[in-house]
Amino acid sequence: MRQIFLDTETTGLNPESGDRIVEIGCIEMVSRRLTGEHRHFYLNPERKGNEEAIKVHGLTDEFLADKPKFVEVAEDLLGFLQGAEVIIHNAAFDVGFLNAELKRLGREPFHTVAAKVTDTLLMAREMFPGKANSLDALCKRLEVDNTHRTLHGALLDAGLLAEVYIRLTRGQDSLVIHHEEEGGSAQANLAQDLGAFVLPVLAASPEEVAAHELVLKELDKASGGKTVWRTVMA
Repeated sequence: MRQIFLDTETTGLNPESGDRIVEIGCIEMVSRRLTGEHRHFYLNPERKGNEEAIKVHGLTDEFLADKPKFVEVAEDLLGFLQGAEVIIHNAAFDVGFLNAELKRLGREPFHTVAAKVTDTLLMAREMFPGKANSLDALCKRLEVDNTHRTLHGALLDAGLLAEVYIRLTRGQDSLVIHHEEEGGSAQANLAQDLGAFVLPVLAASPEEVAAHELVLKELDKASGGKTVWRTVMA
């Protein structure tokens, strides 16, 4: 299934009080590989921005004044998301804003577009209970480089989320391979199933076996005969 990492920036915190989306960023992944396909929109929210929100994302009213309105990008956005698993950090927030925008257009709610919505905040809370699980906190914990993130940006954060997700879902049977993007930013973009490799079995030489037995005897002697293997053998 196609996976789309999505993030939004908004004029404030509450779509029910009239706050609107000012930026949307989406990045596509297929088979745990970033495809290079993405969507990125700055939007005219048709209202003034909240000063606190502007401090977070830096998108001023003047900058957004000549940008398209949501209705102008809706078809492109929904077509890109159609049938994909959409992965969002704190999905309730972004989906709430997207649903408010779709309702204004008389469109069906977001869950009718996406095949599935996955919330990485809920995933992180299960994996790291009682710890900070913001995107910044996860980047630090999972060693994702976010030093270039001075302001929140929807496309930038969607890219960071993709890297975080790879690490959150990385099992012992997979290997994440990194490559250097232009500008020196490392991206985790491929997971390889280790089952595809035939690993050689190297037998110990007689000398190595004898040395191993000597070490075991020394450990047994030091423990006064209380080593685990002696107990098991008995």
